[in-house]
Amino acid sequence: MNRETYIAIGRRVLTREADALSMLADGLDDSFARAVELILGASGRVIVSGMGKSGHVARKIAATFASTGTPAHFVHPAEASHGDLGMLTKGDVCLVLSNSGETPELADIIAHTRRFSIPLIGVAGRAESTLLRQSDVALLLPAAEEACPMGLAPTTSTTMTLALGDALAVALMEHRHFTPENFRAFHPGGKLGARLSKVADLMHTGADLPLVASGTPMADALLTMSQKSFGVVGVVDATGHLSGIVTDGDLRRHMDGLLERRVDEVMTANPLTAGPDDLAEKALGVMNGRKITCLFVVGADGRPQGILHIHDCLRAGIA
Repeated sequence: MNRETYIAIGRRVLTREADALSMLADGLDDSFARAVELILGASGRVIVSGMGKSGHVARKIAATFASTGTPAHFVHPAEASHGDLGMLTKGDVCLVLSNSGETPELADIIAHTRRFSIPLIGVAGRAESTLLRQSDVALLLPAAEEACPMGLAPTTSTTMTLALGDALAVALMEHRHFTPENFRAFHPGGKLGARLSKVADLMHTGADLPLVASGTPMADALLTMSQKSFGVVGVVDATGHLSGIVTDGDLRRHMDGLLERRVDEVMTANPLTAGPDDLAEKALGVMNGRKITCLFVVGADGRPQGILHIHDCLRAGIA
């Protein structure tokens, strides 16, 4: 095969799966809404299960639910038959995936939900399958061709199941008014957590703040600037409000007789600042845009609460 053939195969697969997703979207009906309501009404967790490729998809769906405000766990059907059925309790909802709906390893989970009246949502590609007939809510996948040329390897079917899980998760999170703050609480690490970090999470406070009072001689201000190692010093007025900052640029512009001056003569008045509740990513954008390395963090009362250095953002993984 040549490269053009590989590209043609790739396009054929993606087109087939995209068409299947359109069929799935067009076919959503009241069963989808009832599945969402069943999960919303549960006092416990969503237990997601599936075997083989459906099991891999089930793990991802459970992870997506859990990270978007719907407590969920994956239970392997084979392990369920050897003790993990105890993880399914009253108050839970069980979401079971199987393209055929006849996967034998799922029998014990299905029977357990029926025995203990645990609500069961089934996802399968056959309307008359055991799984969908036993389910309280049956989500039927459309009859779309697998992308595999032999029609055997789960490809299109697993893509549809994964997308259906995403649709359920998003419907649930939107109903719950899930916010970026909620999302960050579940994603404190990695790139997602970093992007949602607030300035208050990264700023330096207390004794680390390079601050001097209005009227301070520049000799003393330079000493504070050197000790705090931020390359700037903030100037506060008699009421404690931030009235200006002295930067390296200010020092260069006032080199003539610098040590005989006071901070008020050298400082840049009304400097750019950030709020403690601002996203650190936004503050980083301001620093990059203005080619500065620090922002003082000022509260609603106009008093400085901290200082954020560009290196703090980079160390946190914000870039």
